[in-house]
Amino acid sequence: MSDENREFNQNNTSKIFIKKSTFNQLILGLVLVIGIAAFFAGSYVTNLNSNQISEKDLEDAIAKLELKILQNQLPTKQPQVTVKISADNDPIIGNPDAPITIIEFSDFQCPFCARFHIQTLPLILEEYIEQGKVKLVFRDFPIQSIHPNALPAAIAAECANEQGKFKEMHDMLFDNQNEWNKQDTVDALSSFSKYATNIKLEQVTFDSCLTNGKYIEEIKKDLDDGRDYGVSGTPGFFVGNDQIGYVELKGAQPFESFKKIIDAQLDI
Repeated sequence: MSDENREFNQNNTSKIFIKKSTFNQLILGLVLVIGIAAFFAGSYVTNLNSNQISEKDLEDAIAKLELKILQNQLPTKQPQVTVKISADNDPIIGNPDAPITIIEFSDFQCPFCARFHIQTLPLILEEYIEQGKVKLVFRDFPIQSIHPNALPAAIAAECANEQGKFKEMHDMLFDNQNEWNKQDTVDALSSFSKYATNIKLEQVTFDSCLTNGKYIEEIKKDLDDGRDYGVSGTPGFFVGNDQIGYVELKGAQPFESFKKIIDAQLDI
């Protein structure tokens, strides 16, 4: 297995009605997404014959495999090596002038990324981001071979960011991951359109952005940069700033791991 193969509800029962023109856009978007997904997949391709096992068995096997990969990839104590990392021009959560930056390479369909969002990020928000000490820069690292809806989810977040609501879409995607991650891509696109309505985005602008591939090159740049920085699974973090460098953290680390690094850097 290559390095690139490592990876690491709000139930809504109401019916969704989509205008015919919007539906046609989503179908066109699906064709686009499939093509781009194939482009991104590269050596990520995995051969699984889903006819041989049930869907539940397959999901259980993937979850166990991802957990084993993460456990094997994370050392007991991670080296505190500083590196130079670019935040690019990606979405920011927090005060842009905060002295310490967390650069996260993430995949919206990754269960470990959702774990970080649910368990760790709220604590970082409360203690550091809301106090103006830390900002989080979100960079996309969709692993299409095992997360086929990760790329369109990343596009949805970028399109929301265009209207100044990245965090709102970021939260919707992770909070509802169990809903859309099991859907066919065309249905996932419809879910993302529904989320845009929920967070009061301008709908026509969002739907057009979602289906025309506007941010594909931006996402590809994040993916390429992540590879250059040695990111081989998600989530991956770099904590620091341009003056002191960045310390790398791999996987859905607990709050204490971030606190130790951030407190030390704030004291420099």
